[in-house]
Amino acid sequence: MPYNEEQIRDAMQSLANFRSRAISPYHERFSFPFFSGSFFVYRKIDVKRIVTIAKTVAQNPLYLDVGCGYGEFLRKIRYYIPDALGMELDPKIFYCKGMSVPSYIKIWDPKWGLDHDFDIVFIGWMEPGTDFRDEISKHTRVIVTTLDQGLSLAAEYEAHGFERVAWWRSPSWEDVNTEIMNRYYTQISNKGLERLISLRGAHNLWYIYSRDKVISEKIKRNLAIAANGERSDLNETYDYEGVLDECGFGYLQELSTLSSGSREKLWEIRYS
Repeated sequence: MPYNEEQIRDAMQSLANFRSRAISPYHERFSFPFFSGSFFVYRKIDVKRIVTIAKTVAQNPLYLDVGCGYGEFLRKIRYYIPDALGMELDPKIFYCKGMSVPSYIKIWDPKWGLDHDFDIVFIGWMEPGTDFRDEISKHTRVIVTTLDQGLSLAAEYEAHGFERVAWWRSPSWEDVNTEIMNRYYTQISNKGLERLISLRGAHNLWYIYSRDKVISEKIKRNLAIAANGERSDLNETYDYEGVLDECGFGYLQELSTLSSGSREKLWEIRYS
């Protein structure tokens, strides 16, 4: 996505002000995701699920993260898939962070096409109004997207030759930021806070798409195996995940605002 330099400078000043009074060093990840996190909220189990999917498609998968920003999530993937690549439209995000563009991230607009095929393409964020599904669909067998329900994004691929294999829900960064602000940075009575807690939502959906039915069934099987082992994996988390638990976004937690009659839980894998 293209970035306005003046807006970036203003946001950097706001971040500096926030850091001077922050209660936790992990809060900025959810309050300033452009600089310190990602626009979609994830746990380590999300990373491992994506790696499981990628390695189901191929032993040494060709992996591309489209719209990878400064590569925060991509670096987590590269821990398990060292040759994973990224693509970002605007290099200013690197300059404002004092970073050079890594060799594994290409500055390119995906609407102009991809230069070769990939086993899996991950799309964690798109600028509202952007739609490059036609080009992406030509060059991969599996697509993973995240969809923020608060935005209208071109994140569904059923009309592009793919079927949805599985999905799960996590909070968006805005969901978490709202809870952080209410709990730690706003003067609210305990009664008022309890009422707000009951209204918290989770608006980020992870969609897994495949164009091959054999691969689809393998993905379902391997995700189910991975999910069975996730309880023990909760002992191995990223440092910031404690903020999610404190704010009421626990693993397999139910939220009263989720209207599904089947008692939907956060991070619960559902199969199509």
